[in-house]
Amino acid sequence: MRKFFAALLACAVLAAALAGCGGSSGKGQDAEASGIKRSKVDSAEVQFTGPAGGDTIAVFDTSAGEIRAVLYPQYAPQACENFTGLAQQGFFNNTSFSKILSGFCVEGGLSADGAASTIWGGSAFAPETTDALHHYSGALCAAADGSGQCSSVFYFMQTLPESPDDELIGKITDAGYRSEVISTYQAAGGAPYLDYTDTVFGQVYSGMDIVDNIAQTQADSNGKPASDILINSVTISTY
Repeated sequence: MRKFFAALLACAVLAAALAGCGGSSGKGQDAEASGIKRSKVDSAEVQFTGPAGGDTIAVFDTSAGEIRAVLYPQYAPQACENFTGLAQQGFFNNTSFSKILSGFCVEGGLSADGAASTIWGGSAFAPETTDALHHYSGALCAAADGSGQCSSVFYFMQTLPESPDDELIGKITDAGYRSEVISTYQAAGGAPYLDYTDTVFGQVYSGMDIVDNIAQTQADSNGKPASDILINSVTISTY
């Protein structure tokens, strides 16, 4: 499965580069400008059934608006421990989103001087993958670096509702994905080629329109925003 998706990811990245998905739409950051309509996803998958009372949540106060995500320490304990620990230390405060790939992801988690870190003195941790969590639109994920390890860098999946396309749906069907996962990808959108490589540790439940608006920010061919979008703070709380 890992080899299958590694090959699929390589193809997807190449296709994205050829299509110029890392560029900017040139639109502003208001709700109308995004032009993205997301319907409520009716799914029994854990990412669309919460949050419930007592769940751990992360509140992102950004210069574009507030984003709220529920976290899943029961499925991704190291990713959640690292993220919540760094947030409580104020690591994410007054930093900027470092990469914007419209129609794909919005990334942050680097310090003001561009460094990644962890609560373990900078020691990275291995990806945590599970069939319970997938790279649906709105997923909060820990990015794996070139060595395949994770640290403070996180991203929101900003994939469009019409992704994945029929060809990719056929591939994950052939790969043995559960029918519930396939139907949820079809309803929510997402990037199944990142499953079993990167770590999903949360899901946006409020403020996906803010994520979509941030994704409209002008960026260069590498995804670097032309103007800073600040993460004022990340607060860990209980729903």
